[in-house]
Amino acid sequence: MPSVGARLRDISRRLADAGVPSPDHDAVALMAYTFGWTTAEVRTAAARDDHWPEDPLDHDLLEARVTRRANREPLQHITGSAPFRHLDLQVGVGVFIPRPETEMIAQVALDLARDAAPSSDGFVHVTDLCAGSGAIGLSIATEMENAHVSLVEASEEANVYLRLNSQMLPPSVRRRVRPMLADARGCLHLFERCAQIVVTNPPYIPPNAVPRDQEVRDYDPPQALYGLGEDGLEVPRAIIDEAARLLEIGGWLVMEHGELQGAQLRAYAESSEFWDDVHTRQDLTGRDRMLVARRVGV
Repeated sequence: MPSVGARLRDISRRLADAGVPSPDHDAVALMAYTFGWTTAEVRTAAARDDHWPEDPLDHDLLEARVTRRANREPLQHITGSAPFRHLDLQVGVGVFIPRPETEMIAQVALDLARDAAPSSDGFVHVTDLCAGSGAIGLSIATEMENAHVSLVEASEEANVYLRLNSQMLPPSVRRRVRPMLADARGCLHLFERCAQIVVTNPPYIPPNAVPRDQEVRDYDPPQALYGLGEDGLEVPRAIIDEAARLLEIGGWLVMEHGELQGAQLRAYAESSEFWDDVHTRQDLTGRDRMLVARRVGV
């Protein structure tokens, strides 16, 4: 039998040959998931060149999972989970897999929420539109004790994961989140009070900009990718308008967008009398990543 180190190197090579962008990371993750080890335990066993585990069932499971990943099925679909900030989210077919760059969107919204004055009920009310798995909104609820977060998602398939991830939170957090099945472009009727923060990662890819990554192109749901209209911004513009209705005066909108869409979305928000302090912020790689705007009175 091969050693752990030899087997790990073989899996990494197979994934690299298949074009997987992060073959070493994914090989470790698949082995850890299959054997119930931590990634640190896998790396330690490989460094020591430990003997290969003897259970043939685990060998078959690992081989099947490596084959799925080599066929470019997302790692998160194989393991059933995706890390996001302090959360380990359940994901699968029908829900958008959260990306590391979106963690900065959550951070900006969280910072603005912490600076906001609580409502009369003692909570800062945050609304997460196009919530998907709940990555942004559930992170805010987890990291801010007086945040009350409503999460709006139109897809029934994605709502399965949104509600599952909400239910997995500790009771003290779970009672402060409210998942809802609704279209983010017309959800005002679901709310009894205004929000202080609206945060959203809407679909924004133009119809002719098919993603290069096979995992995104073939597995992420199209309704979570393509923002409609020739420029992909029909949905984001509609959400900007809906956010103006959802927010109280002085509240903030934080919206993720593609790196070349900042100027268009700024221009759209600036054309409305409902917004000021409209600006673009960058992600950790320095790319334009989000629209931030403050709701003003008319």
